[in-house]
Amino acid sequence: MNLTRDSKVIVQGVTEKISTQIALMMKSCGTNVVAGISPGEGGKEWHGIPVFSLVEQAVAKVGIIDTSVIVMPAYQVLDAALEAIASGLKQIVIITEGVPPLDMVKLLRKAEATETLIVGPNCAGIIVPDQVLVGTHPTQFYTPGPIGIISRSNTLTYEVAWELTKSRLGQSISVSLGCDPIVGSSFLQWLQILDEDERTELIVLIGEVEGASEEIAASYISETIDKPVVAYISGTYAPINQNHSHANSLISARVAGEKYDSNGEIESKIAAFEAVKIPVAKRPSDIPSLVRNSLQKKYI
Repeated sequence: MNLTRDSKVIVQGVTEKISTQIALMMKSCGTNVVAGISPGEGGKEWHGIPVFSLVEQAVAKVGIIDTSVIVMPAYQVLDAALEAIASGLKQIVIITEGVPPLDMVKLLRKAEATETLIVGPNCAGIIVPDQVLVGTHPTQFYTPGPIGIISRSNTLTYEVAWELTKSRLGQSISVSLGCDPIVGSSFLQWLQILDEDERTELIVLIGEVEGASEEIAASYISETIDKPVVAYISGTYAPINQNHSHANSLISARVAGEKYDSNGEIESKIAAFEAVKIPVAKRPSDIPSLVRNSLQKKYI
């Protein structure tokens, strides 16, 4: 993951109303949006963005493209993503909500075989403050700095970023993994990315009440990650025995079943982090102080 102002980004489905808004928002933030893809509409210019019918046509014109942002109807996402992969793109951000689960299974098999990073679906994407936005993060909540954010939520990501910004703790990169039942990348992948990122000194992990991905992440951090981590688990006051259906809850629970005795209860998640000495915030407003404490310990 090496997103900069020079990274070439395309938007698939660019002539749709919401896609146009997202593309223009990214451009206004300095993102190098080099093309839009809209089948059958190639050859035109859309709000200053050249439009091509196929991804391969855009690649032939502008050269190697780093990232595609897909904002298309849910049942068209699989074809769009496979087209991007076939054209050599290695990073795909899917904003669309409600992509059919079997389509995501097919896409993830292809992504694994081609070493393509998928973020989403139903996500806010990725932001490197004051550098590049590939998604829908509200940039006014972010400021450059050394704190990386990985989140299962969308809006909660912005809230945590704003708490950090108010405390003069800037962010290196922030990613929301997506809120559909099956998403492309995991806590583990992004923990490794940020652990290797030179700009990031500390990682904030934002989890949710359902599933077991947070317990898996806690174990992975203790065994693999060198940088300090601060965690926050939303849903402390969520109703008990209610299916929240967010972000990989069914699949992560099945994957973790043999190793963890977890039913997604908040106590289990908090205990998993505390067992490996990862501080857990009770509320978003507590995160900045925990971050400062962890950074101070790092340099003692």
